[in-house]
Amino acid sequence: MSWFRPLSVGLVLYTLFVILWGAFVRASGSGAGCGRHWPICNGEVIPRDPSVETLIELTHRLTSGLALPFVIAVAVLAFRAFPRGDVVRRTAVGGVLFMVFEALVGAAIVLLELTANDDSALRAGVMGFHLVNTFLLMACLGLTAWWGRRPAARQGVTLFAGQGPVPWLVLAGVVGMFAVGVTGGIAALGDTLFPSHSLAHGLAQDFDPNAHFLLRLRGLHPLTAMATAAVLLVVSAALSALRRTGLVWRQAALLAALTVGQVAFGWANLLALAPLWMQLGHLLLAQLVWLALVFLAAAATERGRG
Repeated sequence: MSWFRPLSVGLVLYTLFVILWGAFVRASGSGAGCGRHWPICNGEVIPRDPSVETLIELTHRLTSGLALPFVIAVAVLAFRAFPRGDVVRRTAVGGVLFMVFEALVGAAIVLLELTANDDSALRAGVMGFHLVNTFLLMACLGLTAWWGRRPAARQGVTLFAGQGPVPWLVLAGVVGMFAVGVTGGIAALGDTLFPSHSLAHGLAQDFDPNAHFLLRLRGLHPLTAMATAAVLLVVSAALSALRRTGLVWRQAALLAALTVGQVAFGWANLLALAPLWMQLGHLLLAQLVWLALVFLAAAATERGRG
């Protein structure tokens, strides 16, 4: 048990790094750095005289490749440290499954050449699925770490039975976050492939009926984000009222603060024309908002809440 806690938290942090590096690969146009080859790179195990793009893509493959044995190791430890039927075992197995899905999606992106300047609807769809899967992966990893350190509270954890309106509030937040993730992926792809020279130029692109579909859909993201932010603030307030415990109040306050910060950062990102570092910061905040929602849901549905 003593080894499990730091390793499960370390896995969450490491996976966040892998996610951000993957976004850097896309935003820097390095997705085709290894050509149409997977898992090898440009037909070689270790490329000779690699370009900068190749090094960026190869680094992502190496770091994401290490994530799979890491999550398997945490799952093995979960089965050794926790009894049959324990929720930590289930979330650890979920982490392995969604990590495998991540690897398969990454392979499909490369093999189908959905990289570099590809602007197809298929690439946009795959990115949307990729982001939803990433949210589910982070939920499993986060809950494994959360419940792994709260052995008394997780006993008899249920999502629906006896929880009243709590699961429906959580579900509203989850659906909103999925919508934000999908539209955010489309917006980020549009920003990468069709950069704007000014805010006025970007708005003209968005409202041009002859513009590429990625540009015409880009405006959905801020609208979806504002609507979801309102939902998350309502969820935070409602769960604080329903579950009057210090833990729930702290998690609700954290979710509300991160939500407000993400909205402010998102508008700053838009006004600054989405520079690479702000795209990465925006994605990091999105992941932190998602984890805050997941942890609030866990706190509100625990037995022996406190």
